[in-house]
Amino acid sequence: MLASDKPLTAEQIHEVFEENVKVAEIQEGLEAIRVEYEAQGRGIRLVEMGGGYQLVTDPRLSAYVKKFYQGREKKRLSQATLETLSIIAYKQPVTRADVEFIRGVNVDGSLRTLLEKSLVKIVGRKEVPGRPMLYGTTREFLDHFGINSVKELPALNEFSLKDLDPGLLPPGLKESEEAGDERGEGERTLSGESQAEKG
Repeated sequence: MLASDKPLTAEQIHEVFEENVKVAEIQEGLEAIRVEYEAQGRGIRLVEMGGGYQLVTDPRLSAYVKKFYQGREKKRLSQATLETLSIIAYKQPVTRADVEFIRGVNVDGSLRTLLEKSLVKIVGRKEVPGRPMLYGTTREFLDHFGINSVKELPALNEFSLKDLDPGLLPPGLKESEEAGDERGEGERTLSGESQAEKG
């Protein structure tokens, strides 16, 4: 596992062993290593992420790792690209037009960056005139954010439009939010539903 820069599944690890070793035995061994490393407070941990297992640095040592990589070039995602990625992660499968409606701006550049970094991929086409492409997240997305499934993302209903920068909201949605406040209908969630409508 130290030789891999990506999470490995138990099945992938099984491929390098003799046939008499079962996948279930490998999974049991991995879990035993995970528990042992955590109990002993070691500097590395075995975690399950992206559908597989990977050895990572203990979060307590993150400051030292940051110093080590301080001089290296960091290619971070811009705010605009992160916003585009967030929409795709929560609304997938989603079209470019849908993302642009939510953000209120052109997302060609952000989408191209996400495709180049393999954080999103084309997952199909929407069955409407023109058959626009549908986008979804990848396994690399899970690896990048250290999660095992998109189900581990915070629930969408935990956020309100009031938590967002008004400049990021499309005009129609911003106006409906303001109108709802004036009528006392309660705040609107990211899905566009007001709390009153849910009741």
